[in-house]
Amino acid sequence: MLKTIRNYILIAILAYGLYFVVDHHFIMDGKDFYLLKKSELTLSYTFYNIKDRKIESIMEIDDLRNDGIGDLLVEIGLITEEKKNKLEAKFDAEDE
Repeated sequence: MLKTIRNYILIAILAYGLYFVVDHHFIMDGKDFYLLKKSELTLSYTFYNIKDRKIESIMEIDDLRNDGIGDLLVEIGLITEEKKNKLEAKFDAEDE
């Protein structure tokens, strides 16, 4: 009985861990990493390294841009708010 309860708890912990992974982007920048909530459950761009990448190539990715990568880049000081707004407008216009 106790072993069964322990197994259910372990399965619940593993299920939540999987849910957490598919619900967040793990953005890595060298030794630092940041969590960015996804707008939908998916495995696309779950792990993404921004180190040594051009800002435009990062902002070009629809999934990351729509989930707020621009705000994160501003927060960590890689771009300004003005540059973020210009890049978002540029890539959003291309999508239409």
